[in-house]
Formats: sequence, structure tokens, C-alpha cells
Amino acid sequence: MSVSKSDLIKQLKKIYPNLLKKDLLKIFDIFINEIKLALKNNERVELRGWGIFYQKNQNSRNSRNPKTGEVVYTPEKKNINFRMSKELFKIINEK
Repeated sequence: MSVSKSDLIKQLKKIYPNLLKKDLLKIFDIFINEIKLALKNNERVELRGWGIFYQKNQNSRNSRNPKTGEVVYTPEKKNINFRMSKELFKIINEK
């Protein structure tokens, strides 16, 4: 089962019935955009009890096309990594 943005908004609406749906959408969008902006600026995003998002560079390299065997240059890339907190780890692995 996956969780979509609309599912999260519905849950927030149940918890905070006095807030309008459009306000919850705006709050959620601001939250996500701030995380994006911080990662774009190569900053770490730490959400206590949840985990840490951070950016990691993957160096450029020469790789091979598996179909033809031809050498292909792969440029440097930026990846986003996530490391979960100990609390989240315990919740997920709880039996």
C-alpha cells in the first residue's frame, strides 16, 4: 500500500477539522518546498524522530553500455539519501 499526497491531506483534515483543505494543501506544499530548497542548497534536513535527508555527489565515470559494450561517459550526479532515525527503525522492525 502506498500513501499519496491526498491521503495525507485527508488524515490531516481528520486531525484538524477546523482548518480548510486549501490551507492544509498550502502548508503541506510549503513544507515539501522547504525540504527541496534546503537539499538544493546542499543542506541537511533533519526531522527528529523520522530521519535525515542529505545530498551526496556521485562522481563522473566511464561506464559501459551493457547491450553494445561501448564505453559511455557518465557525468557527475547529485543523489538524495535518507537515513532513518533509531525510533523509526524500531517502529518499522517491531513484531
